Amino acid sequence: MPSSRPPLLRSSLLALPLALATALPALASTPSLTAVRPVGGQRGVELDVTFSGARLGDAKEILFYQPGVTATAITKVDDNNVKAKVKIAADSPLGWHDLRIRTATGLSELRGFSVGAFPEVAEVEPNNDFAAPQAIPMNVTINGVADNEDVDYFVVDAKKGERISVEVEGMRLGITLFDPYVAILNTKRFELASSDDAALLWQDAFASVVAPEDGKYIIQVRESAYAGNGACLYRVQVGNYPRSTGVFPPGGKFGETLAVRWIGDPAGEATVNVTLPAAYVPNFGITRQDEKGLSPHPNLFRLTPLGNVLEKEPNNDQATATPFTAPMALNGVLEKAGDVDHFVFAGKKGQTYDFRLFGRQLRSPIDSVMYLAKKGAGAAVGNDDAVGPDSYFRFACPEDAEYVVSVVDQLGNGGPSYVYRIEVSPVAPRLTVSTPAEQIMLGTGVMAPSVPRGNRQAILIQGSRADFGGDVNILAENLPPGIEMEAPVLVASQAIVPVLFKAKADAPLAATLAKISGKSVDPKVEVASEFSSQAAFVLSPVNNGIIVWSRTVDRLAVGVTEESPYSIEIVQPKVPMVRSGQMGLKVRATRKEGFKAAIAVSLPWNPPGVGSSGGVAIPEGQNEAVIPMNADGGAELRTWKIVVNGTSSGPTGPIMVSSQLADLTIAAPFVGLTFQAATVEQGKEADMAVAVTKNVDFPGEADVSLVGLPNKVTTDVKKITKDSKDIVYHLKTDATSPAGNHTNLFCQVVVTQNGEPIVHNIGSGTLRIDAPLPKPAAAAAPAPAAAPVAAAAPAAAPAKPLSRLEKLRLDSKQKQQAAAAGK
Repeated sequence: MPSSRPPLLRSSLLALPLALATALPALASTPSLTAVRPVGGQRGVELDVTFSGARLGDAKEILFYQPGVTATAITKVDDNNVKAKVKIAADSPLGWHDLRIRTATGLSELRGFSVGAFPEVAEVEPNNDFAAPQAIPMNVTINGVADNEDVDYFVVDAKKGERISVEVEGMRLGITLFDPYVAILNTKRFELASSDDAALLWQDAFASVVAPEDGKYIIQVRESAYAGNGACLYRVQVGNYPRSTGVFPPGGKFGETLAVRWIGDPAGEATVNVTLPAAYVPNFGITRQDEKGLSPHPNLFRLTPLGNVLEKEPNNDQATATPFTAPMALNGVLEKAGDVDHFVFAGKKGQTYDFRLFGRQLRSPIDSVMYLAKKGAGAAVGNDDAVGPDSYFRFACPEDAEYVVSVVDQLGNGGPSYVYRIEVSPVAPRLTVSTPAEQIMLGTGVMAPSVPRGNRQAILIQGSRADFGGDVNILAENLPPGIEMEAPVLVASQAIVPVLFKAKADAPLAATLAKISGKSVDPKVEVASEFSSQAAFVLSPVNNGIIVWSRTVDRLAVGVTEESPYSIEIVQPKVPMVRSGQMGLKVRATRKEGFKAAIAVSLPWNPPGVGSSGGVAIPEGQNEAVIPMNADGGAELRTWKIVVNGTSSGPTGPIMVSSQLADLTIAAPFVGLTFQAATVEQGKEADMAVAVTKNVDFPGEADVSLVGLPNKVTTDVKKITKDSKDIVYHLKTDATSPAGNHTNLFCQVVVTQNGEPIVHNIGSGTLRIDAPLPKPAAAAAPAPAAAPVAAAAPAAAPAKPLSRLEKLRLDSKQKQQAAAAGK
């Protein structure tokens, strides 16, 4: 079941690891669905619907997420358009139905279709003149467009005392940034009711009045700033149906029958009995109905195992607080401006509870602030906007005492619709499994793996743990026949893992809505798991493209598609990559005859502390490429599962497949190096000593290169074994070698194991290059007497490299001697 994202949420985007920045959308030869026309229909009817976009000509199925709507007789119009017979059941749920198109080569992005209760009529232009509105009957759905500076007028007849309700679907159609406005006026142009952004409908609008007299009433529909365009489609439900702004209580216990009070209807409140589902239903809602009809969309309603306590007025202070026993759900209404509600419970020392307030999440206009205090004392804890405008905190009772929970609106507002619900529950582990939002905004791939027969496709799964830790298994149910999911363990230190879908060569071309869940590896930890996949429809052109309207579904569409002309695999590394090291990851392609196109290859996810290049391709007509990888000094030591995605061009669009899951082991460096700083004069030579510490035995010799030397400074590559203690580099400079302190020297150590290199980048060395002192002008001296020839002395042993302190002392002494000689 879906959920819908309200506009401009203040705290809803999760920050995900930078590794996701190069993640590719999972597409086979992806169809693109950009328009569904008409965008809705009346339940109980069958109608022709056109689906438009790109690469849709081989469409096989319309996959609906909610029950009650089916599509048959899909026919091709052209490569980019198809038509289908859409049948809407008489008992179909009202509102938005999420859908995708399955073609022979992939699954489209998420789109939708709106189901209404009334007959459909079309807006007929011109209807921009208040004096000449379009006449419509009661209880219809108008399909229209709000163009630039366009104001659409409609007229209905109503009797005195008859309700007139108007609700607009604009932003919720997910087509464009459209902020609708609606008003109900009499023929004298007196405004009886108007609405721009109704909290109940996110950024859409509704208005409802009771006709004060018999006569005609004008309905005005437009873009709120007169800035519409041809993409600003709307569906306006006009009728005498009930439209309540709230329901109280706004939640109940699984399976119970309870009395609910419909609030905010101008024709008056109503109380009815409702029997709730016995099990969890995502985004459950209840719909108001009376003898005149039923509301176009349900009011959201919480389902939990908690009992209900309803506030009892007056409860405006601690002394009159409504009592309850935790755990419990507290339900109230801030009935007027300045209203403050209080609830009191007896807490025991050490008891810990979560206090979650649901207000705006249930489409109440409340902007809550919630406090908790020991009775008779000031607030011990409080919160304003923990979940959008809703409040949350956790409280551990420090002693046996009575504690008071209070609620107020941030701006001191109130009214009959300011309904809220506080769920007071013990701390319990929770797990949310999802596809990362960053990927969802790229398109279909992350939301709908399209797996070619005999091939593979990977997506990233995110696991958000609350109040538990440890490893998590990712599970899948209801996959298409011939598909299996391979999911590495989501390790305790991570929130993201690549999972791989594999299709058999003879898997039927089909798609299902798979249930993805998570389970703690520790059998002692029981955790409630839920799955969500978000699709962004409308982004703000400002505010860094923040999501204005999105849909979230609770299942993952997975499909089997026709074969791909290529596959890829990782050549399994035989050696680890060490911290502060690097590796070339080889990727190999297998091509079908005649397929020669270049294949872009990249890792959609890197283990923590690991980086990889995103700009690598297997060249046209070739079969291998190497992806450069590196590990920083803090990369987590373990064997990780990695995958490579490949993308290439096919005859009908881009084709993406994935490699197998391969092992990448991150290991500690085999050796450690400690540099001794060196000093040399331009044009001269000097030694740099490096101490070697062995961490791991390794066979044979390793090459050690000194990297980062300044221009015109050279030395040789050295070799070490597991028994080496030091290295001495003999540095040769030039008269033009740059003077100064050069601090970016390090050693690249290459150990060969199993025929593959293990590349280390270790240490940090310093080389100071000095300019020579000016030569002093010396006076002529008499020729010295000839000295007796002495016997040749034995050759001196090689000088031991001087320490940094010894070099500084020698350098100082030489400068003093040179200065004395120049006097």
